[in-house]
Amino acid sequence: MPGWLTLPALCCFLLLWAFTIFHKAQGDPASHPGPHYLLPPIHEVIHSHRGATATLPCVLGTSPPSYKVRWSKVEPGELRETLILVTNGPHARGYGPLGGRARMRRGHRLDASLVIAGVRLEDEGRYRCELINGIEDESVALTLSLEGVVFPYQPSRGRYQFNYYEAKQACEEQDGRLATYSQLYQAWTEGLDWCNAGWLLEGSVRYPVLTARPPCGGRGRPGIRSYGPRDLMRDRYDAFCFTSVLAGQVFFVPGRLTLSEAHAACRRRGAVVAKVGHLYAAWKFSGLDQCDGGWLADGSVRFPITTPRPRCGGLPDPGVRSFGFPRPQQAAYGTYCYAEN
Repeated sequence: MPGWLTLPALCCFLLLWAFTIFHKAQGDPASHPGPHYLLPPIHEVIHSHRGATATLPCVLGTSPPSYKVRWSKVEPGELRETLILVTNGPHARGYGPLGGRARMRRGHRLDASLVIAGVRLEDEGRYRCELINGIEDESVALTLSLEGVVFPYQPSRGRYQFNYYEAKQACEEQDGRLATYSQLYQAWTEGLDWCNAGWLLEGSVRYPVLTARPPCGGRGRPGIRSYGPRDLMRDRYDAFCFTSVLAGQVFFVPGRLTLSEAHAACRRRGAVVAKVGHLYAAWKFSGLDQCDGGWLADGSVRFPITTPRPRCGGLPDPGVRSFGFPRPQQAAYGTYCYAEN
């Protein structure tokens, strides 16, 4: 009869209605995901620099009856997280080398933000703020990014001498750490063009090319060329290091000095012979421009140029020029010294 449901249609309607009421009562996870206590961060990348105090925001929109907050750092290239801090009510306990410099901000009762004092190069990376309430744990992820400069590095023995672990140590000895892929990419956009392949922190081997040419990976589009993952112990390449703002200053001492005389000249001025990372940071952040080769702590001779000009390196772009590794007894250069402020 028009206007009326048939018996089978009515049964189907009643069945669907009962099914819907049942799932509402049970809390269907598909349509009712439950409360979300942590607010999504407005900015997922926090920019800072070495020596600064950085705050990683983590804020609750509402507070569960009881909970803990767990902060950890996601280690690049490794399937693990390093614990930094865990709260227990109003108290917080720090863990590991970063825990001594980390604290909860607690600007208000819903504030679970992490404050890191005296930011170091190794602090850069991805962090996780996890709320643990025993029922429905949730987390937000943030990235701490440092302002810095990437520089390629090879030892006096020549190119392709480092396995991964030796490359990592070499960067640390030059006031840096192995660069990440994102840091290398940023350096490439800023003009880094380098034909030798080098290790990155994630364990891959790459090199940045701005001007594609046959001796440098062949013709084609510019970009970051990749050798892919390599054997960390067996394979040998150069290193791409990353450093950031200095706590001190770099200055040039003129003269015709041997390497040992360079060390003595810096000591007389209350300083030490600068490392390669020191020179790159001074060039990048302090605008150091000196058209004179000077000894560095690793036995190399280099000089920084911010304003390219004739008879001063011969290249059209700014950068740190290198004379390689002369004989330490060769008395032909000044020295670059580094002094803490």
